[in-house]
Amino acid sequence: MIAFNYETDFELTDEKRTSEWIIKCIEKENHELGEVNYIFCDDTYLHKINVEFLQHDTFTDIISFDYSLGKLVSGDIFISIERVKENASNFKVSFQEELHRVIIHGILHYMGFKDKTDSEKQIMRDKENTCLKVLNL
Repeated sequence: MIAFNYETDFELTDEKRTSEWIIKCIEKENHELGEVNYIFCDDTYLHKINVEFLQHDTFTDIISFDYSLGKLVSGDIFISIERVKENASNFKVSFQEELHRVIIHGILHYMGFKDKTDSEKQIMRDKENTCLKVLNL
């Protein structure tokens, strides 16, 4: 089950299509969907979580709490819409592309993909791009 929650004025335009896309990406990696909650929020909301739970006093676009067990993908993914908008502008991509990249980024972490080293970052970016192609952006 995928649930979308909104702590800001933003709402996805097509939750059903987004859910189906996420599930396809999960299944493509031979995992299965457990329970995933997306919480779309603003910078202030996500900054508070970053300080309280991770002791990081910085703004970020995404924080994910992984509850996955084995191949069952589960967790809470918090996304700052303000950061996504700014990043889209900085990276010169559409807001929708950046939003979907961040949406799937958390899921890829739940399936074991990391992004600490340069080689891990490249693998993560390749997986994100593969998933974005499935969505046909």
